[in-house]
Amino acid sequence: MNIPESTDTFKQVFYTHYPVVRRKLAALVRDETAADDLAQEVFLKLYRNPPDDPQALGAWLHRVLTRTGYDYLNKKARERLLQTRQEIFFNAEASPPSGEEAVLSKMEQEDVRQWLEELPDRDRQALLLRHSGYSYAEIAGKLGVKPPVVGTLLNRATQKLKQQAAETLP
Repeated sequence: MNIPESTDTFKQVFYTHYPVVRRKLAALVRDETAADDLAQEVFLKLYRNPPDDPQALGAWLHRVLTRTGYDYLNKKARERLLQTRQEIFFNAEASPPSGEEAVLSKMEQEDVRQWLEELPDRDRQALLLRHSGYSYAEIAGKLGVKPPVVGTLLNRATQKLKQQAAETLP
């Protein structure tokens, strides 16, 4: 049975399986409207690319509806994350820091600079390069070390910086 060849067969499969597919999608995505759209998408995929074995139709529908539902959930999660980031960005842009916040930020920067100055030269360079966006390979080239050493070097430098911060902070 090749589903696209027979519209009657497809209609029969659609009317038989649609309620189950839609119910499973609604339970997965927890959105009735989205479940309707996603169920239609599943049956469109069935119409365009039916399973080779008609006996495996139920399993095929379950696999496709699950994948379609998870793709939808992942898309929604990415959209929420993007929206959150945009809100943070626009809120930060809309309200300039108060005088107190600016002074505290300046003091924190000065503390970090002082702690960095107390680090050995190679540790300080490694941290500054990594903070500037350099890759491990680029840092290795700049410092004259092998790339696998960079991770260890950065970890140790970070620990030293944290230790210095802990010693100077009340």
